[in-house]
Amino acid sequence: MPQEFKLNIRKFQPQDREGVRSIFHDTAFIGQPATVFFDGRAVISDALTLYFTDYEPHSCFVALVNSEVVGCLIGAKDKAVADKVIRDKISANLFWQALSKGVFLKKKNLIFMFNSLASMFKCEFKAPDFTREYPATLHINIKKEFRGLDIGSKLINAFLSYLLEEKVRGVHLATMSDQGADFFSKLGFNLLHQGERSYFSHILHKAVPLYIYGKKL
Repeated sequence: MPQEFKLNIRKFQPQDREGVRSIFHDTAFIGQPATVFFDGRAVISDALTLYFTDYEPHSCFVALVNSEVVGCLIGAKDKAVADKVIRDKISANLFWQALSKGVFLKKKNLIFMFNSLASMFKCEFKAPDFTREYPATLHINIKKEFRGLDIGSKLINAFLSYLLEEKVRGVHLATMSDQGADFFSKLGFNLLHQGERSYFSHILHKAVPLYIYGKKL
């Protein structure tokens, strides 16, 4: 990567779809590829991005260098609405897609799904509902070689400006790393909730923190 490069932050466009899916797949395991814990690229990419790119693309932003998507922010103005669409229109199709591709027969995936169920029974997925005061949500990822170049903060600021124009009163998000927590804290987000997730413990041999941050607009 050159020391000097021209960065372009803009709204998501249809031709960015594969670039966005690739970045989210390749950073799904706390900044590392999803293949660390899950085999099934199309399935995990759909699970992470399909709602945002196909149902609410106008709330997504990309960072480009030489026409290459090097970072992306996928967002929703109302998380409650997004969750309903995922439940009603995406989840069943995703299940049948995974079934047809034999995803449930792969050992790595079975281990991850078993651990996810264990986390659910331990109530690790339970958290306060912040959608009333902070209705919007976002997910952001940057290609490894472009991290630390202030691209993330530029994407966040573009999204916050968009939410202000849309008269959205707040936004919240979750991160599973201390580095991510520091990043959002420096951008003026406030810690709303803290917990932990253990479904990666078979790989990391420990639970990872979960931080939920929010910002009123």
